[in-house]
Amino acid sequence: MKIVIQQHCEDINWQDVADLLTFYGLSSFDAKTQEQVFRNSYAVVFLLEKDRVVGVGRALSDGICQAAIYNIALVKRLHGQQYGRLIVDKLVERVQHCNIILYTHPQTVEFYKNLGFDLMKTGMARYQSEHLTEMKNMGFI
Repeated sequence: MKIVIQQHCEDINWQDVADLLTFYGLSSFDAKTQEQVFRNSYAVVFLLEKDRVVGVGRALSDGICQAAIYNIALVKRLHGQQYGRLIVDKLVERVQHCNIILYTHPQTVEFYKNLGFDLMKTGMARYQSEHLTEMKNMGFI
Protein backbone atom coordinates (compact mmCIF):
# COMPACT_ATOMS: atom_id res chain seq x y z
CA MET A 1 0.00 0.00 0.00
CA LYS A 2 1.53 3.28 -1.12
CA ILE A 3 0.04 6.51 0.20
CA VAL A 4 0.67 9.65 -1.85
CA ILE A 5 0.47 13.13 -0.30
CA GLN A 6 -1.13 15.75 -2.53
CA GLN A 7 -1.39 19.41 -1.58
CA HIS A 8 -3.51 20.74 -4.43
CA CYS A 9 -7.04 20.13 -5.68
CA GLU A 10 -6.33 18.76 -9.14
CA ASP A 11 -7.53 15.25 -10.08
CA ILE A 12 -9.33 14.64 -6.78
CA ASN A 13 -12.30 12.30 -6.54
CA TRP A 14 -14.66 14.71 -4.79
CA GLN A 15 -17.18 11.98 -4.07
CA ASP A 16 -14.50 10.24 -1.98
CA VAL A 17 -14.02 13.49 -0.05
CA ALA A 18 -17.75 13.95 0.50
CA ASP A 19 -18.17 10.33 1.60
CA LEU A 20 -15.25 10.49 4.04
CA LEU A 21 -16.41 13.72 5.68
CA THR A 22 -20.02 12.49 5.85
CA PHE A 23 -18.92 9.22 7.46
CA TYR A 24 -17.40 11.13 10.38
CA GLY A 25 -20.23 13.64 10.61
CA LEU A 26 -17.90 16.49 9.64
CA SER A 27 -19.98 17.65 6.70
CA SER A 28 -23.02 16.65 4.69
CA PHE A 29 -22.16 18.64 1.57
CA ASP A 30 -22.22 16.89 -1.79
CA ALA A 31 -19.14 16.30 -3.92
CA LYS A 32 -19.54 19.50 -5.95
CA THR A 33 -19.82 21.63 -2.81
CA GLN A 34 -16.83 19.88 -1.21
CA GLU A 35 -14.78 20.77 -4.26
CA GLN A 36 -15.72 24.42 -3.83
CA VAL A 37 -14.97 24.30 -0.08
CA PHE A 38 -11.50 22.81 -0.58
CA ARG A 39 -10.63 25.00 -3.57
CA ASN A 40 -11.52 28.07 -1.49
CA SER A 41 -9.19 26.98 1.33
CA TYR A 42 -5.71 28.39 1.94
CA ALA A 43 -4.06 24.97 2.21
CA VAL A 44 -5.26 21.44 1.52
CA VAL A 45 -3.88 17.96 2.08
CA PHE A 46 -5.16 14.80 0.45
CA LEU A 47 -3.83 11.32 1.09
CA LEU A 48 -4.32 9.13 -1.97
CA GLU A 49 -4.10 5.39 -2.36
CA LYS A 50 -4.39 4.24 -5.97
CA ASP A 51 -6.15 7.52 -6.86
CA ARG A 52 -8.71 7.07 -4.06
CA VAL A 53 -8.91 9.71 -1.35
CA VAL A 54 -8.16 8.05 2.02
CA GLY A 55 -7.40 11.18 4.06
CA VAL A 56 -8.12 14.91 3.92
CA GLY A 57 -7.60 18.17 5.74
CA ARG A 58 -7.70 21.87 5.02
CA ALA A 59 -6.74 25.22 6.51
CA LEU A 60 -8.22 28.67 6.20
CA SER A 61 -5.87 31.61 6.66
CA ASP A 62 -5.14 35.24 5.93
CA GLY A 63 -1.62 34.05 5.14
CA ILE A 64 -0.07 36.46 7.61
CA CYS A 65 -1.03 35.86 11.22
CA GLN A 66 -4.19 33.76 11.67
CA ALA A 67 -5.24 30.30 10.51
CA ALA A 68 -7.79 27.61 11.29
CA ILE A 69 -7.61 23.89 10.53
CA TYR A 70 -10.75 21.96 9.56
CA ASN A 71 -12.01 18.69 8.15
CA ILE A 72 -9.27 16.30 9.21
CA ALA A 73 -10.51 12.83 8.25
CA LEU A 74 -8.83 9.51 7.58
CA VAL A 75 -10.29 6.14 6.62
CA LYS A 76 -10.54 3.95 9.72
CA ARG A 77 -8.16 1.25 8.51
CA LEU A 78 -5.33 3.81 8.51
CA HIS A 79 -5.90 5.03 12.07
CA GLY A 80 -2.97 4.57 14.42
CA GLN A 81 -0.39 4.63 11.63
CA GLN A 82 0.60 8.32 11.90
CA TYR A 83 -1.34 9.40 8.79
CA GLY A 84 -3.61 11.73 10.78
CA ARG A 85 -0.51 13.37 12.25
CA LEU A 86 0.91 13.65 8.73
CA ILE A 87 -2.15 15.53 7.49
CA VAL A 88 -2.02 17.97 10.41
CA ASP A 89 1.76 18.42 10.13
CA LYS A 90 1.50 19.29 6.43
CA LEU A 91 -1.19 21.89 7.14
CA VAL A 92 0.76 23.37 10.05
CA GLU A 93 3.82 23.67 7.78
CA ARG A 94 1.79 25.86 5.42
CA VAL A 95 0.63 28.20 8.21
CA GLN A 96 3.47 27.83 10.71
CA HIS A 97 3.95 31.60 10.92
CA CYS A 98 0.33 31.99 12.11
CA ASN A 99 -1.62 31.48 15.29
CA ILE A 100 -3.64 28.35 14.54
CA ILE A 101 -7.03 27.41 15.88
CA LEU A 102 -8.49 24.00 15.31
CA TYR A 103 -12.08 22.87 15.38
CA THR A 104 -12.46 19.20 16.31
CA HIS A 105 -14.85 16.59 17.60
CA PRO A 106 -14.83 16.19 21.40
CA GLN A 107 -13.61 12.58 20.97
CA THR A 108 -10.38 13.69 19.28
CA VAL A 109 -9.25 16.42 21.69
CA GLU A 110 -6.45 14.25 23.14
CA PHE A 111 -5.10 13.50 19.65
CA TYR A 112 -4.66 17.22 18.99
CA LYS A 113 -3.24 17.89 22.44
CA ASN A 114 -0.54 15.34 21.56
CA LEU A 115 0.21 17.39 18.44
CA GLY A 116 0.83 20.55 20.47
CA PHE A 117 -2.61 22.16 20.45
CA ASP A 118 -4.08 23.59 23.66
CA LEU A 119 -7.70 23.87 24.72
CA MET A 120 -9.03 27.42 24.57
CA LYS A 121 -10.90 28.88 27.52
CA THR A 122 -12.72 31.57 25.58
CA GLY A 123 -13.53 29.87 22.28
CA MET A 124 -17.03 30.63 21.07
CA ALA A 125 -19.16 29.65 18.12
CA ARG A 126 -22.34 30.81 16.44
CA TYR A 127 -24.03 27.91 14.65
CA GLN A 128 -26.71 28.00 12.02
CA SER A 129 -30.06 27.14 13.63
CA GLU A 130 -30.36 23.86 11.71
CA HIS A 131 -27.06 22.64 13.26
CA LEU A 132 -27.42 23.90 16.82
CA THR A 133 -29.22 20.86 18.32
CA GLU A 134 -26.88 18.43 16.57
CA MET A 135 -23.81 20.25 17.90
CA LYS A 136 -25.20 20.16 21.42
CA ASN A 137 -26.04 16.44 21.14
CA MET A 138 -22.55 15.62 19.87
CA GLY A 139 -20.89 17.47 22.75
CA PHE A 140 -19.40 20.38 20.84
CA ILE A 141 -21.30 22.90 22.99
